Amino acid sequence: MRCVIARFPFELTKSGVLESMKGIKPEPVTGESVIIGRRHYPVKQVGQVITGQDRRDFSAAEVLRAMVALGFTCRAVPKAAPVRILSALQHASAMLGSPMPV
Repeated sequence: MRCVIARFPFELTKSGVLESMKGIKPEPVTGESVIIGRRHYPVKQVGQVITGQDRRDFSAAEVLRAMVALGFTCRAVPKAAPVRILSALQHASAMLGSPMPV
């Protein structure tokens, strides 16, 4: 499949990506990720390996678009759960615990 990443055309295949990523240790995932084999790789790491370009030269969206088109599973950044702010009274009550039944 022909795709353009950082204004350069690349001819990518699923088997070619699998071969390129073989033996590459995944970095810790902090953003979007691509599942290749049984491993989760950061999108920027995959883009750097398959294109040979610096990570600053392309966006994660360009690589995600190419990986989805090739049939790889991509994951977005999970949204954080909303933080509940307790009042001073609620905080003190929570620290004391719930009353014991009589």
